[in-house]
Amino acid sequence: MRVDQFDFELPEERIALRPVSPRDSARLLVVGGGLEDRVVRDLPQVLRPGDAVVFNDTKVIPARLSGIRRRGEAVAHVEATLHMRAGSDRWKAFLKPAKRVAVGERIQFGHDGESCFLGTLEATVAEKGEGGEVLLVFDMSGPVLDETIAAAGHMPLPPYIASKRPDDERDQKDYQTIYAREEGAVAAPTAGLHFTPELFAALDAAGIERHFVTLHVGAGTFLPVKAEDTGAHRMHAEWGEVDAGTAKALNAVRARGGRIVCVGTTSLRLLESAAAESGELAAWSGETDIFIVPGYRFRVVDVLMTNFHLPRSTLFMLVSAFSGLETMKEAYRHAIERGYRFYSYGDACLLFRKDR
Repeated sequence: MRVDQFDFELPEERIALRPVSPRDSARLLVVGGGLEDRVVRDLPQVLRPGDAVVFNDTKVIPARLSGIRRRGEAVAHVEATLHMRAGSDRWKAFLKPAKRVAVGERIQFGHDGESCFLGTLEATVAEKGEGGEVLLVFDMSGPVLDETIAAAGHMPLPPYIASKRPDDERDQKDYQTIYAREEGAVAAPTAGLHFTPELFAALDAAGIERHFVTLHVGAGTFLPVKAEDTGAHRMHAEWGEVDAGTAKALNAVRARGGRIVCVGTTSLRLLESAAAESGELAAWSGETDIFIVPGYRFRVVDVLMTNFHLPRSTLFMLVSAFSGLETMKEAYRHAIERGYRFYSYGDACLLFRKDR
């Protein structure tokens, strides 16, 4: 499909730079058989007893690193956003500006005017790929490397927030779900940011199950689609896992007629990657680069809760595949007119699959 079919006009003032408080007071646009304006804390009333809500329990690491490259007397400032671990001492990363660094050169990280880590967190550029992607091999490895990155790094806010303001102490909590457990993401599964202990308790009381999977969200989720046709776009792979107990429980939900409700496109992409053609789930782990566009046949997911996404993005393509392109364009027009807040710190929508 042509990428320009997924374009729409979004006023800049609709982009949320901070989340609302409390988290579950965010607005929720219910899309299915019409449009209904609700709030996130209404979710237990919108869903049915016997449904199962699936969350991504990945935990965001401070993956944005500032550093310098020295070449004789010349010094270049660079920024790396880690996006996938490639070994105990190496990460794939997006480097900006990548043209200032060559394969084999060294980068000293921690050079941001605030950190004392300059000279202690160093890496060699082992490979360079497309779109500013590099493979960094650090001098440290394992837990020591993880601890040093945690101390020297910054919370990797999305570009549309980071371009407006620097990250701060509030983001350490705001940009993390309350159930984050498995470290490795460099972007938050943002639909999950709306949940509170009180909302969890309300879901339990309503007879709605909660289950957890892990997909380490990569920075590739923010990359623009530069191709003119969706068939020419390449997704970056992300690592995920569905354990045997979760797979068995979700199969049981489907067998008794309950619905699988994914919180976030990351949970949906992982379950669709793990499911057989029949929709049956089994224990699964590995990398997925699944790219969902209109025409895709969903195997297992019935309902999707997600935030509002960028024009021409792979995420808007996914929701258009799930609920229909014209339906989503109408929903987004409604959201813009009614003042909904967009993107990572914004409001949410609850989508029902168009063939259900």
